[in-house]
Amino acid sequence: MTDRFADRVVLVTGGSGGIGRTVCRRFAEQGARVWVHYNGGEDAAEETLSLLAGAGHRKVRADLRDAPAVRAMVDSVASDSGGIDVLVNNAGIYERHPPLEVDFEDWCEAWRRTLDTNLVGAANAAYCAARHMVTAGGGRIINVTSRGAFRGEPDNPAYGASKAGLNSLSQSLALALAPHGVFVFAVAPGFVETAMARPYLTGEMAEAIRRQSPTGRVATTEDVAYWVLCLADEGASYATGAIVDVNGASYLRS
Repeated sequence: MTDRFADRVVLVTGGSGGIGRTVCRRFAEQGARVWVHYNGGEDAAEETLSLLAGAGHRKVRADLRDAPAVRAMVDSVASDSGGIDVLVNNAGIYERHPPLEVDFEDWCEAWRRTLDTNLVGAANAAYCAARHMVTAGGGRIINVTSRGAFRGEPDNPAYGASKAGLNSLSQSLALALAPHGVFVFAVAPGFVETAMARPYLTGEMAEAIRRQSPTGRVATTEDVAYWVLCLADEGASYATGAIVDVNGASYLRS
């Protein structure tokens, strides 16, 4: 362990697995007190807790689609821990709903669930956390977005739109909160080796997906966690508003 984030309080949404679990582990290894958010998977959240170095880590449940529940979650973390230093908005869903294949009712439901979870839930968490951070004199908000915000998601358009919105939210909050010592960033991965991506990375599309990057692979959760921790560091403050692409040059923009 190191003390890079000693005694910092870090709340990670979607911390029960995938990218979130690795982010929790890396913060704990560097001295942070980590809150593992989950919704339906309490056993998975407990497993994450069992993997964390150090002490003082806890789990917290909330449905991100439920605004009062999000507020209660953030407020309880701040109250029990004496504040929140870092919020990582990582939780998200990825539902297939090609516009020419699904009926209108399913289309509407996919958009509602995806935006409520990926964008509105993250916005509400950021709003509530920012209030505590400003009172305490500063903090960091890091939003995990996606390459899909830029290149499009033809079979999952609500996902791409939600992540584009989260990029824009990150930059808007960066402008609003920097004068108060709260710095906001986005990390935008491409495909990552997680349970959510497994159907794509083990099927007939797998090799073509890996060839999208000149590295010949997709991201690991460690690749993404590395940048989350970099942006949470004190030295990253002047990059507030940045969107960091972690896609192995599979999609380049300027």
